Amino acid sequence: MFPLRDHNPSGRTPYVTWALIAVNVAVFLSYSQLFTDPAALNSFFARYALIPARLSAGDGYLTVLTSMFLHGGIMHLGGNMLFLWIFGDNMEDEMGHGGFLLFYLLSGIGAALAQFAAAPGSMVPMVGASGAIAGVMGGYLLLFPKARVDILFIFIVFFRIFPVPAWVMLGIWFGLQFFNGIGADLNAGGVAYWAHAGGFIAGLLLALPTFRRLGGIAFWNRTHGHPDHPAAQYRFSRSNVPVVRRRR
Repeated sequence: MFPLRDHNPSGRTPYVTWALIAVNVAVFLSYSQLFTDPAALNSFFARYALIPARLSAGDGYLTVLTSMFLHGGIMHLGGNMLFLWIFGDNMEDEMGHGGFLLFYLLSGIGAALAQFAAAPGSMVPMVGASGAIAGVMGGYLLLFPKARVDILFIFIVFFRIFPVPAWVMLGIWFGLQFFNGIGADLNAGGVAYWAHAGGFIAGLLLALPTFRRLGGIAFWNRTHGHPDHPAAQYRFSRSNVPVVRRRR
């Protein structure tokens, strides 16, 4: 189940969202050649990724920031940038450029601290923008719970695009992070579920001042949870793929 786009157009150009995507891509390209040399890649991540045990020893504090601009592969990068592209522009629209940048970085820090708190002795390096982007998703849930998000649903050979309210998609996503985090081995490699869950909660809390500025519960009552502007309309059309009939 992959989000493709939302029906929530922004009212200003999302320069910070674009810049964050560009920086993440540029940083990834700057060390992508290391993926052919595991020893060099491990050395690079040991220096710039967040390693909880290193923080526990009083070292590597700057990696709380540097780690959120690193990724473990092209699919890792692409998935994160897709989520930032979909949800970041609306949060930037409501918070302003500078406010959104601060919100993004603080969400990423909150995510890193959540993963650290869950496994302070872990030697597994943590990289990725997903904690900060989880914060963007948490804030989006607070401000636009009923905005429509187009989902690509894939089940074996069946696939279909259909819209769902943001609270459904984001609620399922958060639930998966939380319950998978409970059963995860935090000293093994894999997904940093608690960074995702912690970033999501951090973003929701950090978006509260914006929510209150918009009117709080009165804002929800006025908009019924939808964006306070007309939704974007997209047309779906059938492809012209020819039908091949079986011979009898």
